[in-house]
Amino acid sequence: MKQRLTILGSTGSIGTSTLDVVARHPERFEVFALSAATQVDLMLAQCARFAPRYAVMASAPHARLLAEKLEANRLPTQVLTAVDALETIASHDAVDAVMAAIVGAAGLAPCLAAARAGKRLLLANKEALVVGGELFMRTVQAGGATLLPIDSEHSAIFQCLPEDRASWPRRVDSILLTASGGPFRQRDPATLARITPDEACAHPNFAMGRKISVDSATMMNKALEVIEARWLFDLPPERIKVVIHPQQIIHSMVQFNDASILAQLGTPDMRVPIACGLAWPERIESGAKPLDFAVLAALAFEEADARRFPGLHLSWQALRATAGTTAVLNAANEVAVEAFLAHRLRFDAIHAVNLATLDAVAPSNPSTLADLMDIDARSRRAADAAVHRLAA
Repeated sequence: MKQRLTILGSTGSIGTSTLDVVARHPERFEVFALSAATQVDLMLAQCARFAPRYAVMASAPHARLLAEKLEANRLPTQVLTAVDALETIASHDAVDAVMAAIVGAAGLAPCLAAARAGKRLLLANKEALVVGGELFMRTVQAGGATLLPIDSEHSAIFQCLPEDRASWPRRVDSILLTASGGPFRQRDPATLARITPDEACAHPNFAMGRKISVDSATMMNKALEVIEARWLFDLPPERIKVVIHPQQIIHSMVQFNDASILAQLGTPDMRVPIACGLAWPERIESGAKPLDFAVLAALAFEEADARRFPGLHLSWQALRATAGTTAVLNAANEVAVEAFLAHRLRFDAIHAVNLATLDAVAPSNPSTLADLMDIDARSRRAADAAVHRLAA
């Protein structure tokens, strides 16, 4: 039988790459539902090509517009507009697997719904673990869900680790997340205040959404990945390390207790970890070009510069703090990046907003989704206040 998929965030870079892989294997996959934020015309085109049963847009006006266009084009896809529509398409009985590619804390609720329903959950939304952490992993276990990481770094680690999860504590010394260093790896830190949103979004290796691109430029994406890795692989923060590898051929590594290291290599193309997650434990063609060692340039590695990338080190700090602190950091960063993209905040002030918010908000051991959303809301208010004080 075909695997029936819900793709949360289908018009983003991960969503479109997922549909590219799906289109290569029509005998294996069937699209059940799609969701998007505002790109109505692209969603319409996806509905025309993949004929999902349901589509969800983030706002009522966009949903109405999509419904009108679907009707005008005589397409049968039904637009869902209920408040819990994302949870509905993530946990529906007819769904086998969910690609969770919604950026930000907004993706947490449907991820939890998929986990409770015991779905095969392909996690590209790192905020689900950054915000949810213990609650999310507890829900995955209780629901009997299969959790497969889609971030290229976490997919690489997953592929390098032994299948016997119980053996990880005694066999694994540490994991090493690689980072490209983004577009400002060699830039003078004294010039960071002049960086524009367009410069920050020009990633050297990947075509990504603007928010993720800015996170790559500040290396906050790596800070979030450290937090994600702590929960995915159940390792203490001090056993998670980061190394800059500009070519991004080695996607991440696992060092074992005997000092040997296993690494996963490949061309920097998100279709590779997506195809791995969709077919695991099998392997299917992804559409990515194979790595050609005959023409491969030298591989370089560097230590992350704390002056240029101060946000990276907030990950370990937040993990050692009170439970819920990682949710504060995530909310602060989302607000700060949004302000920078809107030209209301300097690039070098993103870190200052994150620090100010961590100082202003004291979380208290969240145990429910409501607790997490309360921390998120309080953190956003504090971050907004910090942006106002630091506005460019």
